Amino acid sequence: MRLARNSQGARGFTLIEVLLVVVIIGIVVAIIIPNLMDSLQKAKQKRTVNDVRAVGTAWFSWVTDQLSASAAGSSSQTFDMSALPDTLTPNELSELLRRGGMNYIVTVPDKDGWGGDYEFMWAGNVAATPTFGLRSTGRDRVEGPTTNPYPVGPFVATNYDEDIVWVDGNFIRFPTGTLASD
Repeated sequence: MRLARNSQGARGFTLIEVLLVVVIIGIVVAIIIPNLMDSLQKAKQKRTVNDVRAVGTAWFSWVTDQLSASAAGSSSQTFDMSALPDTLTPNELSELLRRGGMNYIVTVPDKDGWGGDYEFMWAGNVAATPTFGLRSTGRDRVEGPTTNPYPVGPFVATNYDEDIVWVDGNFIRFPTGTLASD
């Protein structure tokens, strides 16, 4: 008995050829998907760092210009967030940064790269250091570290659950590789 062929003599794919293609596609997807997911998290983290830097710089300029004061920054190894007892909403901070006839920032973002709320904190009008700070609680949206105070310095950039914190003109917690000095 002879197999029938079509008029051009073409044959279909064998089961092994189809399985081989499926396996190759699976391997490629297994390599690409984790890298894509990590790239998405990096982009969210980078956006958050840039937002924090922009708002922090605008707020620092406002403090310097409007209060004729300059925040001292952080020279210690730790920082206690309870030193900033008052909170502001993004709208309140936006209004504050428009006082005195200046517009220090066009908009104050209310959500970080992961969709969590930014926290804007300050010591009110008290002439104490630190004066102000802002924080993103990272991908997990859980305030960290587990013990207060924060250790000052960078963290591993791929730890997307770490908080990103800016206080008095300086980053307190930030991913490695995001600042010119680290």
